Order: sequence, then C-alpha cells, then structure tokens
Amino acid sequence: MSSSLYDITVTPCQQIVDSMVVILDKGAAHADELGINLDELVGFSLYEDMLPFGFQVFATAMHSVGALQAIEAGVFNRPESLPQHDYAGLQNLMSETAATLRGYSRDQVDAMAGGEVIFAAGDMKLPFTTEGYVTSFAMPNFYFHATTTYDILRMKGVPLGKMDFLGQLQLNK
Repeated sequence: MSSSLYDITVTPCQQIVDSMVVILDKGAAHADELGINLDELVGFSLYEDMLPFGFQVFATAMHSVGALQAIEAGVFNRPESLPQHDYAGLQNLMSETAATLRGYSRDQVDAMAGGEVIFAAGDMKLPFTTEGYVTSFAMPNFYFHATTTYDILRMKGVPLGKMDFLGQLQLNK
C-alpha cells in the first residue's frame, strides 16, 4: 500500500502536535511547581542567533496547518510579522492547531495531491510540486521547530522523555 498525501501530512502532524500540547502542559506544571515565570521562557533562545521559544512553537503550527493551507492555496507566504504570544497563548495555539488538523478529511487532503506550491518570502519565490514541498520543506521544518521546542523545555529542566515527544505512535493494529 502506498502512502497518500494525508498519510504524510495530517497523520504525522497530528501525532506531534498532540504531543506538543502535552509537552507544553508539562512545561507549565514544572514552572508552576518551581515558581518560574513562563513568559520569560517565551523569549528564550538556545543560542543568540536562534529564534526564541515562542517562535519555535508558532513555527510548529505554521509548518503543519499552515502547510496544508499552502497546499490548498498553491502558495505559502511567510508572515511579514509574527504574532506575539505569552506561554498560555502558545498552549492555546497548539490546542487550536490540533483541532484544526482533526478537521481535515483524508479525501480533502488527498484531493490536493499532484499540485504545485510556491514558497514566497519577499522577492524570493521557490516553486515546488505539492509532494516536494511537503517532503523537502514543510515536514523537515515542522520537525525541526517541534524538536527545538522540546529541547528548550528539556534544557530548562522540564521532566520530558522521548516518548513525550513521539506521542501516540501509529502502530499496526
């Protein structure tokens, strides 16, 4: 059996976004227990030239639901400005992302296969096939930002393990 567009987008995104909801909740519980100001974490970066935690969470949403919206529209326009969220707002963003992913049907997503997507950032325009956009751009970015979110929380002492990141595995039933 071959994999469909739904199988390579919605299914893995749902798995990781659901785990991100749990990870962010664990981060909040850890901070509450230790009296840490969560909103200071939003601006924290692993290194000075990296974007902060808040961006990592936002980008995880952008490269999941935003990727599906780009496939549907045929273009991904990088946002000119990024929304600012406090930690609770980031938790809400991940919950909304999970709910939006659940709203996509297999037929709806699979019908978008075989198209083209233009990644647009200012004057730069990168043309992709739908499948090329997903496999070489959207999903690698999605995993990068989700992993960086996890890494920042782990580095700050949140008790997380690999299974927290992996979430609900897609097992053969």
